Amino acid sequence: MQIVIIGSGNVAFHLAKAFMMNKIPVAQIVGRNEQELKSISSALNIPYSTEHPEKADLYLICVSDNAVEEVSGLISEKDALVAHTSGSLPKEILKGEYRKASFYPLQTFSKAKELTYSEIPFFIEADHAEDRILLSGLASRISGHVMESTYEKRKYIHLTAVFACNFVNHLFSRAKEISDSQEIPFDYFLPLIDETVQKIHSIDPREAQTGPAVRNDKRILELHEQLLHGESLEIYKTMNHSIQNMYEL
Repeated sequence: MQIVIIGSGNVAFHLAKAFMMNKIPVAQIVGRNEQELKSISSALNIPYSTEHPEKADLYLICVSDNAVEEVSGLISEKDALVAHTSGSLPKEILKGEYRKASFYPLQTFSKAKELTYSEIPFFIEADHAEDRILLSGLASRISGHVMESTYEKRKYIHLTAVFACNFVNHLFSRAKEISDSQEIPFDYFLPLIDETVQKIHSIDPREAQTGPAVRNDKRILELHEQLLHGESLEIYKTMNHSIQNMYEL
């Protein structure tokens, strides 16, 4: 099967790498950023092009959400299967007479960060059973966590990921601002962060909650509020209010 990956960003790089590591040949990687394409091509020994993609059986579109529709219009092969990797777009966003699908890897991707691809969940959606089987088979060669999905369910998967990843990382950034302001090395908080994440591997997050809000410790809550200002104070109040609402305090 001839596979072409379209994109030169983090998802394209890691998906291409995962394919190559699992002996799934990638015929070509296509994109606009020639410097990034050269880097991927050199690292993975995959031919690249900044022009139109070559003929293929499967095209995987790994670009930003706002570019998926435009990029999908570059594919003219009517017999091809075309899948995007977005968590928030319907497969119908793809513009063409080809077969359409979604091939969504649930992970945060950075080129500089090594990943264990076998642990990444993949969510598959396609109109035809044979396409679902094909994409599920490809994903299963990479990961042990493959699930068929619908667009309605995938929207909630993506929303959950925003809460569990993007919002949490933003709180890390805010926490580092506070520690930096007092010249406290943020590295000292990494064991706490690691333990917090590890704990929810075996304990439901609701049961794992600790801190002054769940204890309704008003003295500490007021003390902390006195130390904060601006957006950080608003975040602190909002988070504590949400925790206390969850536990009906």
